[in-house]
Amino acid sequence: MEWHDLHKMKVTDLREMAKEKLGLDNTSALHKDELVARLAESMGISRPHKVVDDVAGKTAIKQRIRALKQQRDEAIAAHDRERLHETRRRIHAEKHKLHRMAHLTH
Repeated sequence: MEWHDLHKMKVTDLREMAKEKLGLDNTSALHKDELVARLAESMGISRPHKVVDDVAGKTAIKQRIRALKQQRDEAIAAHDRERLHETRRRIHAEKHKLHRMAHLTH
């Protein structure tokens, strides 16, 4: 089992596993990240290098997407097909970056 496998599990399953393997009784107070970290430590699983905790980058991407959506709406109102096409492609590229970041973190 790897870190990503643990992180993909449901919280209820993680709590059951923590009760069995760690003998913890009060698992309802623990968040998913805490449960995964404790279980991984007890099982000797190291956290992978690819995990990215880049909240600032995620926020910047979302801001760019919002700005591009405004440009898209302006292009729709102006009936400018070329600008509309370019803006939609740029929105798609930014969303792709965002999805890649989400994939790497979980």
